[in-house]
Amino acid sequence: MEELKITWRKASYSGNDGGHCVELADLGGTIGVRDSKNPGGGHINISRDGLDVLLARLKQR
Repeated sequence: MEELKITWRKASYSGNDGGHCVELADLGGTIGVRDSKNPGGGHINISRDGLDVLLARLKQR
């Protein structure tokens, strides 16, 4: 079985000023979400559909 290389990405318009940012990674069947200020603190997994719903709701705010 081929091992998945995980690449965490932060939004391109997130500055380096220590703001509140999250990072996302393609984990194969799910998307990983973690706190960019605490990358070793673990992550949550969310389905691609779940991420679409989350982002749509955040944009409504």
